[in-house]
Amino acid sequence: MTKSHLLCGVDEAGRGPWAGPVTAAAVILHPDRPITGLNDSKKLTEKKRVALETEIREKALAFGLGWASPQEIDELNIRQATHLAWRRAIEEMGITPDFIQIDGNDLPQGLPCPAEAIIKGDGKIAEISAASILAKNARDRLMVELEETYPGYGFAKHKGYGVKAHSEALATLGPCAVHRMSFKPVSLAARRLA
Repeated sequence: MTKSHLLCGVDEAGRGPWAGPVTAAAVILHPDRPITGLNDSKKLTEKKRVALETEIREKALAFGLGWASPQEIDELNIRQATHLAWRRAIEEMGITPDFIQIDGNDLPQGLPCPAEAIIKGDGKIAEISAASILAKNARDRLMVELEETYPGYGFAKHKGYGVKAHSEALATLGPCAVHRMSFKPVSLAARRLA
């Protein structure tokens, strides 16, 4: 692949949580505007991710975010909902890439160009690292907002992941509208309180 090809990196955040959407990002970096310090978002501090996000948004040739709601996750399953979020992120860029690299070992149907899945790509490929950062930051911000709408669950702190505090809140309050009812801990809590 030559330097002039539009290479798009794709990654997502939020496959595992019990609440909130799965969020994907797609990024085409500008070949003449390098960004240093890109890495898997999980290996970066929040401060570093936020600083890199600003740089990615300023320097990237194109980027897009895609979401799949908790209801879509329940309806489709997490794998298919993640594929949907990836496709939405790619469409949101407004540019059709020449080639797509997606973090992981899975490729969705219906992509606009050839693609490959790269295991641990978010730590190896700059475009996927950038997508990882945008997806995580966007999802984290949304979960902080959802804490205001659905207080008591601790979404701002744990971002919907299955930690002890979340489990305790579920046991007391039951699931709310942004919980993934198809996820076993959520459905069990709903049954116990029914």
